[in-house]
Formats: sequence, structure tokens, C-alpha cells
Amino acid sequence: MMGQKYLIVGGVAGGMSAAARLRRIDEESEIVVFERGDYVSYANCGLPYYLGGAITERSQLLLQTPQSFHARFRVDVRTGHEVVAVDADAKKVRVRETGTGKESEESFDKLLLAPGGSPVRPPIPGCDLPEIHTLWTIPDTDRLHELLSGRSVSRALVVGGGFIGLEMVENLHALGIGVTLVEATAQVMVNLDFEMAALVHRELRMKGVPCLLEDAVQEFAPAPDGGVTATLVSGTVLEADLVLLAVGVAPNTSFLAGSGIELGKRGHILVDEQMRTSRPDVFAVGDAIEVTNPFTGKSWAVPLAGPANKQGRIAADNMNGAGIAYRGTMGTSIAKVFDLDAGGTGATEKFCRAEGIPCASVIIHPNDHAGYYPGATPLTLKLVFSTENRKVLGAQVAGYGGVDKRIDVIATAIKAGMTVDDLCEIEHAYAPPYSSAKDPVNMAGFVAQNVLDGLCGIVTWDRIDSLDRATHFVLDVRDEMELGAGTIAGAVNIPLNELRGRLGELPRDKTIVIFCKVGLRGYLAARILTAHGFTGCLNLSGGWDTYCLATTRQSITRASEATRENERECIMPQLPIENRNVVKVNACGLQCPGPIMRLKQEMDVVAPGGVIEISASDPGFHSDVQAWARATGNQVKKLESSKGTITALVEKGHHHEVAVTTNRGGNDKTIIVFSGDLDKVIASFVIANGALSMGRKVTMFFTFWGLNALRKPESSSGLGKNLIEAAFGMMMPRGSRKLSLSRMSMGGIGGKLIRGIMKNKNVPSLEDMIQLAIRGGAQLVACQMSMDLMGIRAEELIEGVQFGGVAAYLEASEHADNNLFI
Repeated sequence: MMGQKYLIVGGVAGGMSAAARLRRIDEESEIVVFERGDYVSYANCGLPYYLGGAITERSQLLLQTPQSFHARFRVDVRTGHEVVAVDADAKKVRVRETGTGKESEESFDKLLLAPGGSPVRPPIPGCDLPEIHTLWTIPDTDRLHELLSGRSVSRALVVGGGFIGLEMVENLHALGIGVTLVEATAQVMVNLDFEMAALVHRELRMKGVPCLLEDAVQEFAPAPDGGVTATLVSGTVLEADLVLLAVGVAPNTSFLAGSGIELGKRGHILVDEQMRTSRPDVFAVGDAIEVTNPFTGKSWAVPLAGPANKQGRIAADNMNGAGIAYRGTMGTSIAKVFDLDAGGTGATEKFCRAEGIPCASVIIHPNDHAGYYPGATPLTLKLVFSTENRKVLGAQVAGYGGVDKRIDVIATAIKAGMTVDDLCEIEHAYAPPYSSAKDPVNMAGFVAQNVLDGLCGIVTWDRIDSLDRATHFVLDVRDEMELGAGTIAGAVNIPLNELRGRLGELPRDKTIVIFCKVGLRGYLAARILTAHGFTGCLNLSGGWDTYCLATTRQSITRASEATRENERECIMPQLPIENRNVVKVNACGLQCPGPIMRLKQEMDVVAPGGVIEISASDPGFHSDVQAWARATGNQVKKLESSKGTITALVEKGHHHEVAVTTNRGGNDKTIIVFSGDLDKVIASFVIANGALSMGRKVTMFFTFWGLNALRKPESSSGLGKNLIEAAFGMMMPRGSRKLSLSRMSMGGIGGKLIRGIMKNKNVPSLEDMIQLAIRGGAQLVACQMSMDLMGIRAEELIEGVQFGGVAAYLEASEHADNNLFI
């Protein structure tokens, strides 16, 4: 049988994959590839890494040349040849030689269209300035490499937060160039749900990259001192020596006008499941086509290298008569953003909501491998699943190791039509360096299974704040030390280990909404409450970590904002860090508040001026250590993040020299609490906690009747009191819960009414306010003279109270700008 003549328009991924496959299954036929550029097979996904220096040799990007491909496959590859028209009826194409402009016709038996796409250049004034570039081809790369090698670029602007934009941000940053990222939507990586993209935003902040979200370039203009000025819609003006546009890809299909080949609304070629176009014997693959979305059955464009290669292979088989179906593209992808890996597969939750697909989701934060094995770092995994048939619909994962294999496992599960129950039973390769006995994929299946089986309801980060507090009670089951990182407004804290003994503090006529740091303790609390007759309990998916990350300000406008928050000046001349002994602490694998607790333990024993180098794998430690240092008078001398490990150098402050700090003499607060009336004591702690939230140092001096607020509720025996002292103790209120109002007390009824109103309004109780103040660093000083006069012993007061005289108060007041007497 006489061989056929195959023409292929376009090389690189889809075209060259098809050409190689055709030759492997058909040795006799003629195969011709037309490529309008000079490079027919290159690693376009590696271009940013060559520019950043991770790939050192340009030759490593070139996978095949026309000569090498012909030698191996006997395929006629014609670079510098652009197909400018297709006559599907006559089975001919018109080809133009780009070097000479000469045109000719070429006939075919079967035609494969793999023209790919090109970067979008939006119609922005000044977009044609020479400083503005795109990155898509080897010539693009050569121009940028020459520019960057000249060391004339110190400021760069990247427009677009997709894969190429983020990869270029990282690689320009690696060259020491100051980079700013502008993205028109509310998040980078729109293939992720918002709370997962927030992990990428945090990584950019930790690397000091300004990221301007929900903003866009309105105009480019030449800068007076060279370079280009970009004016944003918000009015922000940025200057740069180089601008990289990475705002999307358009299909290269204009040459198909008049061919009769059907195109989609955005110009993509429409194909069936065998990669056939609307015209006989004409096939298409790659970035220029629309494929079937397996969840909706609708067509969509997914310009990724992996699908393009697979489509090329299937198209080649079908051009040779095989009849193989391509079953759609899920959009499985991953990106490296500095040290963070982030990606996903299948449907996102926002996609399901938009398409009306019934779904639910869970978020977990396991380690990438066994926590006791060195180097464990947290993963965040979001699983999306059907509430109708329990099938896995999608997943997104971000972390510093093991991200790709979890995405790949779940992508396989989706392709196989597996359910969350199947995820629970997946048998994975386990050893401590690689995973845990229960892999994160298993854990995600367990949590989803619990939700579907009704063991625990969930609420998501974006809905908890809108819950009606008249019908919902928010319960924080974290330990007290964790509250310094913040909490949800109006939440009541009962640590998990105390929950069984404090069930009486919870309302049975409201839905209990529970949260902890990552969700596990919240689930345990929900099961405890359910066992004790509480119905409809909800657990915050992903816990405080996800809520805090997603509700934090995402857009950072200056590098200084990205790298520090109200950083104090170095106020004491010290020897360089290198010349001092540094205590090294490894807190990797510990979750909050573990790293801060370890830091405090070590800081308590080093001398002032001593330095601790602590490493932690908890991403929240990056902000926690700065906040802790500010609150405790210590200084973060250095803060780095590398491959998921955060390393901080913390110098112990010279507390006796606080008088010389830049924050002295002006904003401390001192409060004398003389009254023992409930309303006045509440007012005292409202003011104190407000000042603490503003970073102010607070000293509260309790004297005479105010001491009753600090008394323990239970009596203490064996204190050796005389008769008068014992009588005083019996007549005075024993603790804050016994205090009465200064007005409208009504025999104690008024106080109960006020406490009830506070509870309904989600105002913390006085007892919670006292503990918040203590945890926040307030100094509660009991007047020793008043204690002696009233026969109150130190053993009768709550934990956290200090003892002092008037000198202690006066010393504190000298550094305060407010002195209140209540």
C-alpha cells in the first residue's frame, strides 16, 4: 500500500510529539513539519529558569534540531516556514518562507494543526515601548538574556500572576533585581481557590516582593531618567527598567480564516474526542484547541504542555486510523514560587459553584512526611468532592515538599472515578523520610468521609464571620498560649483538654461553631459535644491557619511592607552577631505555639545581648516571631525563609536599658484600679486590652477594693490569718465573679444581667479579659501595702499577678502618656 502524506503545522510539544508517533507507527509515509520559527523543539517551560541562572547552558533548552530529528525519525522539518492558509477542500496549504517571503503550496492526505499560541499584548497606551517584553520563544529569551546580562536592570515590573509571571518574579529576584508584581484579579494563580492562593501571596511577602492585586496597568510611558513608567488604574505609579507582560495566551489561528474549520468564540479550534476538526482529515492539538472539560462536558482551553503532548500522540494514532478517544483535560498543574510548590488538579470549589455542581470541600494541614524525621514541613491540602456520589472532584496542594506526588495521586483517583472512601484506602509507599503511615491523601479522605457521614459538619473561612451570633456560638478550643496569634471576634476560648469539665458554659440553644489551629482539635471537640447532646456542631475547615491567612491583607504595595511590620530600630550598639556565641534551636516539625515556646524557653536562660538562632517549619512562625519579639522587648536581627524552613536570629533585649529605646516616654499605659465594682473593673480591662492590641505596654496597679478582682474564687486554708484578717476575707467578694455593679446592683441581679448581655453580644467575660491581658503582656501589680492592711495573702490571688509598692507604679508611670485612676 502506498504511504500517505502527513503535514503538521507547528512544532514544539503537540506537533513534534505527533510527528515522532507517526513515524513509529508508519515507517513508509511522508511526514513534513512546518515551523515558522527557527526552533522546532525546545523546553519552553524552562525559559524563566535559564534567565534566572538555574539552567546554566542555553543548549540545554534545545531538545531537537531539524537535522537531529530527521536523522532519528526521517521527518522533513522545515523551520522558517509559516503556513498562511489552509484549503481543506483541495487538501492543500499555502506556505511562506519567512526569510524570503516566497510562497508555495503543499498537498496533504492528513493535516495536523498544532500552531500553538502567542502571549497577549493588551491594548494599553505605550505597550510598544522597547522596555516591554513577553516570554514565549527562544528569541524572546535571547533578547531578555542579553538585557539582563548587561546589568542595566535594577527594577522590574511583572504584569500578570499566572505561571510565567510568577516564575519570572522568582528568577528576576534571584538575579538581585527588585521586582513588583501587578495582577488585575484578587489573587495570583487563578487555577486555585482564593484561600489556597493566599499561601502563594504569603510566600511573596516573605520574599519581600510587592504584590499589587486587583489593580492593572492603565498606561506605559517613558521615564524621565530612562526605563518606563507604569500608571495603574488605582493611580499608583511604578518605574521599571524592564516590564514583562504575562497576562494570557491567544491561539495562533488567524491563518484559518476562510478554511471552513470551525473555531470557538475566542478563536480556538473546535475538535471532537478523536482530535478531529470540523473538516475531514484535518486534526488539531495543543494550545490552539478547545477540549472537553470532564466535569461539565463543555469545551474549554487549557494551554499546558502535558495535555499537548498526549493529544499529539492520540492525534497521530487517529490520523493512522486508530479511533482512540481523548477524554478531556482536568488542568492538572503545579508551579514553583520561590520555595513554595503550589498546584492542583480537577475542579476547584469556585468552579463547581459557578457551574452548579453540588460539592463540599475540606482543608487539612499535615506534614509532608513523618514529623519526627528531620526536614518535615507542613502541606496545605484542599479536597473538593461531590455531595451526591462521594466522587473526588478536585484537589489543591501547597507546601515545601511532597506537593507533586499528592496532586498526581489525586489526579489519578479523579481519572479513575474514585470516591473519598477510595482515598482512605490508597496504599502508598511509606517510610519516615517520604510520608506518614497515614498519608495526607488518606487524611483528606478521612476528613471528607467524616463530613459526608455526618460525624461533623463544617463551615468555611469565608462564611464564619457572617453567621448570626444570635443563633451561633463560636468556640475556640486552642490552648491559651496560642491566642496571642489572634482569634475570631467574639469567640470564647475553652481549651480542648478542659472542654468536658466546662460544658456548662456552652449554650444548648445555639449551634456551636468550633475552631482550632488546623481543624483536628475542632473535630475532636465536635465529637465530644455531640456525645454530650449538643447537636449540629460545625468545625471550621482548615482552622485558624486558613481563616487567618485568607482574611489577612493580600496586596502588598512596598517591599518594606512585605518584609517587616513596624520593625523597631536597633537601639543598642552591640558586637556583630558573628562575634558572639549563637545558641541554635531546631523547632522544625513543631506546630504553633511550639516554636515560640521553644524560643521563650531558650531566651529565658541566655544573658541580655545573647543571640538565638531558631529554625521552624511552621509558616506562621515568620510573622509570629516578629510579633513575639516586639511584645517581649527582644529583636529579630535576621529573618530568612528557605525551602519551607524559617530561620530567625533573635537577640535578647537589655531590659534595664529600655529607657533609651525609640518607643520610650510616650505610649505606655498605667491604670490604678482602686474600685471593686464590676462595671469599673470591666472598663479597666477593656482599656488595658485595647492598649495591648495597639502594641502598648500596660501596667495595672490594684489597690484596696480593686484587689478583690484578682482573688481566686476558692478559699485557701493554712494562711495564718488573725481574726480581723479572716473577717475581712469573709466580707469581701472572693474573685471577679462575685463583684457587683456600682449602680443598679439589685442584690447581685444587676451583675448577672450585665454578664448575660455581654455573653449575648459576644463580649468576652471579665474573666476572659483578665486572662487576655495577662497573655498579652500586661503587668498586673498587687499593692503590697493594701494587701497587708486588708489581710490578703499572695496565695489568694490568681496566677500571673506581680507584687509591688508605689515605686513600681511610679516607675511605670514615668514611661506612660496615660495614667488612669479607676
